[in-house]
Amino acid sequence: MPIQSITQSFAVSEQISPAELQAIAAQGFKSVICNRPDAEGPGQPSFEEIAAAAAQAGLQARHLPVVPGQITEAQVSAMAQLLRELPGPVLAYCRSGARSSNLWQLAQGR
Repeated sequence: MPIQSITQSFAVSEQISPAELQAIAAQGFKSVICNRPDAEGPGQPSFEEIAAAAAQAGLQARHLPVVPGQITEAQVSAMAQLLRELPGPVLAYCRSGARSSNLWQLAQGR
């Protein structure tokens, strides 16, 4: 699970597994945001599974699913709100990290 730091308080990664949440917490993250719709790809853990493992690791978890190439204004506003409310640093993930990076970029200044 390669993590790409965007700022000191925000990073992105490809799909994570429930088993990786303890290590994510150990790296200092306080929150995770899932930007993938459930069942987007084969073998993808559900957000419910991620949220349960995140809670066990002491992390906040939120689901803001975005279809690739179809980011809406409402999703950008929701991402900006999550970034204001969640304790950081925050790790956002999707299939490759690109959607999460794009959402973060679009949410800046909101």
